[in-house]
Amino acid sequence: MLQKTTINRAMLQVLADYCAAATEAMAHTLMRTAHSSFVKETEDFTTQLVTVKGETFASPKGLGATWFTNLDYGPAIRMIEEYEEGAIYLTSDPYSGFVATHAPDVHAWKPVFHNGELVCFVACHVHNTDVGGAVPASLSRSLVEVQQEGIRIPPMKVWQNGEFDRNLLRIIDTNVRMPEQNWGDLNAQVACLNTGEAKVREMIARFGIDVIRACQSELLDYAEAQARSIVSKIPDGEYFFADYADEDSDGGVPCRIAVTLKVKGEDLVLDFTGSDPQLGSSLNMPTGGNPRHALVTIAVILVLSTLEPHLVLNAGTTRLVQSILPEGTVMNAVAPAAVGMRSLGVAVSQLAILGAFQQALPEELAASPGGAASLLNVKTIDRNGRQIMASIGPVSGGGGGGPKKDGVEGSGGNRSFLRNTPVEINEVEVPIHIEKYGLVPDSGGAGKYRGGSAMVMEFQVFSPNSVVTARNRNRTRFASWGVLGGRAGKTSCFVRNPGSQNQQDLGNIDVVRCDPGDVIRITGPGGGGYGNPAERPIEAVVADIQAGFITREGAAADYGVILGSDGRVDEEGTRTARSLFNHAGRFDFGRGRDRYEAVWTKARYDVLTKILMSLPITWRFYVKHRIFEAVSDPVGSGGIKEVLDAYHAIADRHRELPSSIPLT
Repeated sequence: MLQKTTINRAMLQVLADYCAAATEAMAHTLMRTAHSSFVKETEDFTTQLVTVKGETFASPKGLGATWFTNLDYGPAIRMIEEYEEGAIYLTSDPYSGFVATHAPDVHAWKPVFHNGELVCFVACHVHNTDVGGAVPASLSRSLVEVQQEGIRIPPMKVWQNGEFDRNLLRIIDTNVRMPEQNWGDLNAQVACLNTGEAKVREMIARFGIDVIRACQSELLDYAEAQARSIVSKIPDGEYFFADYADEDSDGGVPCRIAVTLKVKGEDLVLDFTGSDPQLGSSLNMPTGGNPRHALVTIAVILVLSTLEPHLVLNAGTTRLVQSILPEGTVMNAVAPAAVGMRSLGVAVSQLAILGAFQQALPEELAASPGGAASLLNVKTIDRNGRQIMASIGPVSGGGGGGPKKDGVEGSGGNRSFLRNTPVEINEVEVPIHIEKYGLVPDSGGAGKYRGGSAMVMEFQVFSPNSVVTARNRNRTRFASWGVLGGRAGKTSCFVRNPGSQNQQDLGNIDVVRCDPGDVIRITGPGGGGYGNPAERPIEAVVADIQAGFITREGAAADYGVILGSDGRVDEEGTRTARSLFNHAGRFDFGRGRDRYEAVWTKARYDVLTKILMSLPITWRFYVKHRIFEAVSDPVGSGGIKEVLDAYHAIADRHRELPSSIPLT
């Protein structure tokens, strides 16, 4: 009988560092060999070491996107009947194993063998700038079925004996807009996986196969133990919160994601009952009902790592989480629902979870970050008539103000820490002229600790038939919330030809067809503020004015700090202004959400949820919209009866629907 290898805590930390270093070497290889700016500059990629069962046990500490530290490759891995040494496998289909979460994300993995036995997998993913489909860059809120979102590859072998499956490459080349870019990024993934395999073999040679096998499960157990220790200190209870995307479809009504966080001892439950039905747009999340799906647990990881910065992050971190993801909702969509903009749905779900945790730990967690980064892509023609298709980077909101310091400027914590692309690189690679790129004064929510400033980018295109896509547009209607007296941040905006006679407010449109000479300006949302703005030190307000984060007018209106004509603080005027400040309460949601929730209260939403969840999935989105058309008065004039009356009127017109709804 074989004796199980045990590893002491000091050695386990050494192995954790070695494993993380292996994934970082993979990441550097991927960045240096990729062709698209979205990989090599924005860093929308991940690299992992994965157990034989598919659990991620190591990932980089500071490279690539940070959303998939606990990604479960298991369902996709199990769809391959037999693994061969030297072969590489991949998938990009959101509904085949629920590993790839939209078609542009190509996940690839390679088995690592030792003496003929499978030890682990090395894995990576990149976001391809374009994979075909209905619009340039493949993704738009307006798409309604997954087939519109580009080519999808089910789990399959794509590389063996040093070469790709040529038939697959021909299919990809035929369906995408810039095949040389996809081809370059695919080769970078192969190089990345080969680097990872070499690093694992080095660790086997250094520490022995028994240690490398044992460290995988022990690293997962160690992360779980750390996470449970943190959660045990959170007060038991149930904490409800909801947040919104501005629109649930092209020109639609808001998309609501609601969660009840249940804390009991060392365990967490995330109950998403009350979230909207799956949408007739692409904000849906393909989770397959996995209670610890990586898209669902991102905010939990953010909270736990905020409370303990040295937390080991892997699949073990979220073993204590159970999620309730009702089928046929935005949190657990079923095919053929479009899912390309799932990152916006994820961002809203994160804000809902963060709001719930903020109630449990108000003195330790920050206000709302800006929400989602608008990811800009441009398809245009250069002077030589060559088609260009490239990402020019994310335009983000600011971070939320926290219990001890201001929010980060232009980089909300839940945006996956995607990097910006420098102006010089954008203008070299894409025939556009960037006229403005920076931060927006007065955009961060006022507070004792100020919300982070939003970003702004303004650029001009020169060729006919140019198309700008700006996926994840949001927060034009609902602001980032402030807490404990802090104020909501400023909302975002999207404008064509600002300041001209033909200026056009684009709202949350995410595909814009431009004429030569058109100027596009996109502004992110500011982060929410933390604490009473009247308690912010006057010298900090003055420093913000000098730095350009706020204006003199903003200082007076938002902080009660009055400057004289000589630039000095008017002490008497400031004392008077600050004494008149009203405390904003537990949360400040901003006027847009306050007006909306005067009509759509929690009680009304509870009844709406019971109605919709009693219907077939295919009817829910339609019925939701018909009810919203009928219910527009504040709650005092109708309450839940108005919602029920609206449904009964719909059911009278459609015999396929039940005539009565059980409300218990």
